[in-house]
Amino acid sequence: MATTSQECSMDAAQAELLAKVQPAELHEQPLVTNDRDFNWVTDKICRIVETKTPLWWWVCMAVALVTAAFTGFGLVWLVSSGVGVWGLANPINWGWAIVNFVFWIGIGHAGTLISAVLCLLKQGWRTSINRAAEAMTIFAVVCAGIFPLFHVGRVWFAWWLFPIPNSNGIWPQFRSPLEWDVFAVSTYGTVSVLFWYMGMIPDLGVLRDRAVQRLTKNAYEGAGALAKGMDVFRKNLYAIFAMGWRNAGNHWRNYEMAYLILAGISTPLVLSVHTIVSFDFALAVLPGWHTTIFPPYFVAGAIFSGFGMVLTLMLPLRALYGLHDLITQRHIDNMCKICLGTGSIVGYAYIMEFFIAWYGANPYESYAFINRAFGQYWWAYLMMFSCNVFTPQLFWFSAVRKNAALVWVMSIFINVGMWFERFVITVTSLANDFLPSSWGYYSPTMVDILTFFGTFGLFSVLFLLFLRFLPLMPIAEVKFVMPAADPHGHDHGHGHGDVAQGGQGDHQ
Repeated sequence: MATTSQECSMDAAQAELLAKVQPAELHEQPLVTNDRDFNWVTDKICRIVETKTPLWWWVCMAVALVTAAFTGFGLVWLVSSGVGVWGLANPINWGWAIVNFVFWIGIGHAGTLISAVLCLLKQGWRTSINRAAEAMTIFAVVCAGIFPLFHVGRVWFAWWLFPIPNSNGIWPQFRSPLEWDVFAVSTYGTVSVLFWYMGMIPDLGVLRDRAVQRLTKNAYEGAGALAKGMDVFRKNLYAIFAMGWRNAGNHWRNYEMAYLILAGISTPLVLSVHTIVSFDFALAVLPGWHTTIFPPYFVAGAIFSGFGMVLTLMLPLRALYGLHDLITQRHIDNMCKICLGTGSIVGYAYIMEFFIAWYGANPYESYAFINRAFGQYWWAYLMMFSCNVFTPQLFWFSAVRKNAALVWVMSIFINVGMWFERFVITVTSLANDFLPSSWGYYSPTMVDILTFFGTFGLFSVLFLLFLRFLPLMPIAEVKFVMPAADPHGHDHGHGHGDVAQGGQGDHQ
C-alpha cells in the first residue's frame, strides 16, 4: 500500500512538473502536403504516363539523341582505329575512360542507398524519390560499363573478362584485380534492376487496371483513336509486366517479403561496389594511390555525387509536373543535409591525405600530393576542392535549402567537382611517377570528349523513356506515409473520413 501511494504521489508530481514546463511539440512537415487524399495521389502519378506527351519531352529527347550519337561516333572511331585515338600515352595509360567509369558508378550509388538502406532504416521521406533514384542507378551503370569495355582495346575479346575455364580447367582472368570490378558492377546492376522492377509491380497493376476501366467505359469522346490505341497498348504491356498482380493480401505479403530480402542483399552492395572500385587504385604502389583511406573515401564520394544527381534530376521534374505536394521542402532539406554530411567527409579525406603523406615521411608520397595542389594540374584540384568542400557548406543555411533554383545549381557544381576528383586521383598520380623520365602531361582528344559527353545523352534518353512509360513514384509507398494511412487515428489534421475516402484509391 505504501508503494502504491508513493507511486501516485510521484505521478502527481511529474504531472505538475510537466504542466509547468509545457514541453514544445515537434511539428514535422508532412511528406504529402495540402491534405491530399489517396485518389489524388493515384491520379497524379498515373497521369504523368497517361496524358499526352508534352512538348518539352520531345525537345529534350531530340537533344539527348543527338548527344548520345557522339558516344556512338566516338566508339566506332575507337574500334576502327584503336585505343590510340584517345589521349592515352606513356606514362598516363589511364585517362578519361577510367575517370568516367568511376564517375558514373559513383552516381549510381544514391539509388541503392535511398531504396535499400533508407528502407531498412524506415525513413519514410524516401518514398517520393526512390523510384527515380533506382532508375538513375541502372542508367548510370549502363553508361559506366561502356568505358572499361572499350578501354581494353580489343572489345571483341570482352568475353575473356568472364570466368570461363580454359582447357586446363583454370580461370586465368582472376589474376587481375580489375576482374573484381566485372563481378561487383555486374552484380550491382543485376540486383538494382531486380529491386527496381520488384517495386514497380503494384504500380504497373494500377496502370493496367486504369487502362482497362477506360476501355470498358469507352471514355474517349473527342480524344481520337490514338488515345484508345495507347490504352490498348498499356493494357497489354502492363499486364505482362504486372505478372498477374491483383492487389490481394497474399500478393502484398509476398511483395513485402521479396522487397525486404532484396533490400538486405542490396545494402552491402552500396559499400562493397565502390570499395572494390577503389581497390583498382589502392592496391598499386604508385604515390597518391597507395593509401588505405580510399575505400571509405570513395564510398562517401559516391553517395555525395549520387544525391547531387538526384537533386539535379528531381528538382526540374518537380517544377515541370507540378509535384510540389509530393516532393516537399522536407525531401529537399534531407537530401541537402546528406550532401552536406558526405561532402564534409570528402573534405576531411582531402585533408587527411596530406597529413598521411607528411606523417609517413615518404618523399614520393609528399611530392605527389603537393604536386596535386600546386603542380601542373592545380586548376583541376582547385575546381575539385571548391565544388566538393566549399559548395556543400552553404547547405548549413535554411534560406539556401529553401531556394530550389539555387539548390539545383549547387547540385550541378557537386557533380562537376566529383568528376574533377576522379580526374585528379587518376591523372595526377600517373603524370608524375617515381622517375622524372616517366613524367608527362595528359590532354584528352576530341574522341575522349565526344565519348564522355555522349554518355550524358545516353543517360538522358533512358531516363526520358522511363518518365514516359513507367510510374515516376511508388504509389502505394507514398500513400503509406500519408497521415490518412495512420490506423490509430493520429491524423494531424485528417479525420477518419479521409481514410475511408482515400482508401478507394488503392483499387484504382
